[in-house]
Amino acid sequence: MSVQLNHTIVHARDNRESAEFFAELLGLEISGEWGPFVAVALSNSVTLDFAAVPAGSITPQHYAFLVSEAEFEAAYEKIRDRGIEHWADPRQTLPGEFNRNDGGRGVYFLDPAGHAMELITVPYGGWPQA
Repeated sequence: MSVQLNHTIVHARDNRESAEFFAELLGLEISGEWGPFVAVALSNSVTLDFAAVPAGSITPQHYAFLVSEAEFEAAYEKIRDRGIEHWADPRQTLPGEFNRNDGGRGVYFLDPAGHAMELITVPYGGWPQA
């Protein structure tokens, strides 16, 4: 078997709130709960396991997700409609915009725990040449 990422733990002030925020924004579902975790499965079988921890213990992380153009458009519409602050760049200097890099689109926003979330439609550097 080749090495594959199976899951990662995402610290949250409220694990259910963060899991529901992420799942709803991207049209996903909560895939399970066990112990302190509320999991959301991605299409490549990786799960984000949201765990409630004290707010002072959360170190903001960056999570980037490759999505289709249709998924980007649906998520971006929700971001705009809900007034979720977002940026075209990771330094948060271009508010209310998305970027166009490598022939695709990208946007940055914060989840309820303050993690920097990124949606992109094309991998950085573009799609590999066949």
